Amino acid sequence: MPTKVPAAFDLTGQVALVTGSSSDLGIGFASARLLGQFGASVMVTGTTDRAAERAADLQAEGIAAHSFVADLMDPDAARELVAATEAAFGKVDIVVNNAGLASVHSPERPNSLMVMTDDEWALALRRNVDSAFFVTRAALPGMVERGYGRIINVASTAGILTAYTGDVGYHTAKAAMLGMTRSVAVDYAADGVTANVVVPGWIATAAQLPSEVIAGMATPLGRSATAAEVAAGVAFLAVPAASYVTGTTLAIDGGNSITGAKVAG
Repeated sequence: MPTKVPAAFDLTGQVALVTGSSSDLGIGFASARLLGQFGASVMVTGTTDRAAERAADLQAEGIAAHSFVADLMDPDAARELVAATEAAFGKVDIVVNNAGLASVHSPERPNSLMVMTDDEWALALRRNVDSAFFVTRAALPGMVERGYGRIINVASTAGILTAYTGDVGYHTAKAAMLGMTRSVAVDYAADGVTANVVVPGWIATAAQLPSEVIAGMATPLGRSATAAEVAAGVAFLAVPAASYVTGTTLAIDGGNSITGAKVAG
């Protein structure tokens, strides 16, 4: 194991599949790294060959890691991903459904309900909700058979109590992830599977727009979160210490959602 951690946070022998983890700046890779530091073997996934680069980064840190390239809007690709993880590591204990993306829009062409096309609407749901559904559906049978599993979905504060203008598809998709999480939690609790959802607010990255930096400063904590801070919430929900936590929504937003400040995309 790369580092020594307390038993309640020890993931030695467990296998984590983290979707949308091919960017070295994102929540997915930060989550994959922290789960690996806690002892888990990790499958890194993305839609490009960057996934192999991120797996190599983890391997250089002493973490057991493989990569898989897939478009998870395709249910067959999701099944292949789970099968590849099982082939590499023997099982899947933890699924982090991080893959997803806000719609492409601008002040001149917002994706509000009256102007959003059928194709844009369908794409927003497919890449945010369908991908999580397909991967979870593929991984659950093995979890149920072994009597243990952790499903952790990454949504957004845009899917809970607040919203920003011009992206009805993204808001709807992220809200749907909360409902799916609760359903999995109640349906599979007796099988030893927990399901929870993390809702990040503004995230500080090199690509963060000036307007987003300002919005982060408007939160009670006065700044945007780092990807590592969100990953800490993901990791907590995966470890043995969180065995009695299921069906919950964990906001990691600096208090954004309780003040009515603009929320993240």
